[in-house]
Amino acid sequence: MNTLTALLASSPAQEAPARQLMAFTLGTHILIVPLGVALPFITLVMHHRALRKNDPVALLLARRWSAVMAVQFAVGIVTGTVLSFEFGLLWPKMMGTWGDVFGLGFGVEAWAFFLEAVLIAIYLYGWRRLKPWTHFWLAVPLPFAALMGAFGIIGANSWMNTPQGFTLDASGKPMNVSVQQAVFTPMFGPEYWHFVAAMFLTAGYVVAGIYAVGWLRGRRDRYHKLGFTVPFTVAAILTPVQFFLGDNIARQIYHKQPEKFAAAEIVWNTGTHVPEYLFGRLESDGSVKGGLKIPDLDSFLAGFSANTQVTGLTSVPAADRPTAAEATLVHWTFDIMATIGSVLILLALWYAVYWLWRRDLPKTRWFFRCAALAGVASVITVECGWITTEVGRQPWIVYQYMRVSDAVTPTKAGSLWTMFGIVVVVYVLVFGAFVGVVRMMSRRWRRVDQGHVPPPGEGPETDTPYGPRPEPAAVAPGASGSGGSSGSSALRPDHGPRPSKGGTE
Repeated sequence: MNTLTALLASSPAQEAPARQLMAFTLGTHILIVPLGVALPFITLVMHHRALRKNDPVALLLARRWSAVMAVQFAVGIVTGTVLSFEFGLLWPKMMGTWGDVFGLGFGVEAWAFFLEAVLIAIYLYGWRRLKPWTHFWLAVPLPFAALMGAFGIIGANSWMNTPQGFTLDASGKPMNVSVQQAVFTPMFGPEYWHFVAAMFLTAGYVVAGIYAVGWLRGRRDRYHKLGFTVPFTVAAILTPVQFFLGDNIARQIYHKQPEKFAAAEIVWNTGTHVPEYLFGRLESDGSVKGGLKIPDLDSFLAGFSANTQVTGLTSVPAADRPTAAEATLVHWTFDIMATIGSVLILLALWYAVYWLWRRDLPKTRWFFRCAALAGVASVITVECGWITTEVGRQPWIVYQYMRVSDAVTPTKAGSLWTMFGIVVVVYVLVFGAFVGVVRMMSRRWRRVDQGHVPPPGEGPETDTPYGPRPEPAAVAPGASGSGGSSGSSALRPDHGPRPSKGGTE
């Protein structure tokens, strides 16, 4: 605590509110990023199944997920734009000095955002106006646009972790910039694929978790079964893959950012036969309080041998490494991430074994309880991953080239705290609106599935998604179905098995 107090006293007054504001906006934005990156792919998987098998239930799910995708994208525009402005407003010295080196990543992300907006608009527009397979193939680039956006952001972040692609002149200014080297840094590959797998895995568990809740509430129809199975299968396949990707990125951090690795594993002194601590707290004198100590394991995990030397935090001056409090935070987030990932592997294995044995979902309610919690747990791992990445790099904003205190804005701390309060209020309103809109759509869809006929123009799921709409007069008052259409009847939602207790969550 004394070390943290001294560090805060020696830092600019505006550093604390700037860091808190950036942490809040980034931590909030990351909540919807998995859906932004992975929901287009999951939706198209369901859409392809619908067209290939003439499955009206799958088509209904794809249409509804596309609507949620559009609402989520609108929220992402707001939160992502705020983050973009904050880089220039809160850290002007970093952007002024290094923007020409790593700024390409932000440019790629902006173009990807624009392209994704256009493709989402075409996809939504095409439900009623395009031929089925034409509509599907026009949407195929959508997941790639989402991945391109992730490429830009991770390119910028990995450069901040392992900066390269430039030389410094006599005054310390970067020159002779190599764009290729600046983008493809040593940490780019491990960080990008780890991030992408995390987004797809998280989105799969979140979407499946919603239908697991519906299943637990008694909605055990084909609609909920299919809505659960497709995204959960995507997540279950990626869970063991992500475990190995996570192990690889930890090993890369060991080689490329030894101080961050030392913080994640709370290693104080450099040496071999280093023990692994599960949780625990690092004190300012280097001792560890609490936690479970496993002898030699940290050295073995770093280099597959107990004789592997692990660099400790004391290998660099105190001003160049995370504090004991920051190291403890990084250690806890790293351990939480690893623990949840291990549990998710067991859940994926449970699902795989039962599916291979019975070709069906597990029947026990405990499985669906675990599946419902998996969505929340996977979001927590994403948050923990970003905390590990960002806090573990402290005190550097550009690793070993620029400190956070040297990059922060000269704006007075009081103004930043006021800005922080305004941003919190705006984000609460934005996310409240997002939740409200999704719940409103959910209730409307549930009424449609239970046989309610909405007014014309308010229930697009009651008729065929391809071809002209039926005339309003064709729908008799109080009828539970839809009128005729010149579209393909095999793909009409009301020609497939209707959910017995209805609704999407």
